[in-house]
Amino acid sequence: MSENTLPSTELKTLDRLVGTWTVTGGAEGTVRYEWMPGGFFLLQHVELSQFGQPVTGMEVIGNLRPYGEPVGADVVSRFYDSEGNTLDYVYELTGDTLTIWAGAKGSPAYYQGRFSADDTAVTGDWVYPGGGGYASTMTRADTGSQG
Repeated sequence: MSENTLPSTELKTLDRLVGTWTVTGGAEGTVRYEWMPGGFFLLQHVELSQFGQPVTGMEVIGNLRPYGEPVGADVVSRFYDSEGNTLDYVYELTGDTLTIWAGAKGSPAYYQGRFSADDTAVTGDWVYPGGGGYASTMTRADTGSQG
């Protein structure tokens, strides 16, 4: 396989997310991450309640690779919800710190959280421009399927 036919190292670092998580804080519920066959995309299934409203959907996370073009450097995603909305994000995991930017990398709207030493929790905050946002903790509800 050539380098262009392997999942990126940056994407593979997100393997720590694989499994089912209980979310508490400003949003409450469950999220589940799993690899799509081939390992080029991480899928997130979302069942949350946020600000009293249900948030149900799926997110596809990976590097962009339009036909005939090189693989994009950033790990990006698109979230699709049950109301027909789409939201774009950029993921980055450096050490134990997970950053998820809303829209483009460097956006003023982002999540930053830290994995616990045993990878059973991720604790952090969603930050929104103008001082909004909320604390969020994900606690592992299963052993995942990391590998």
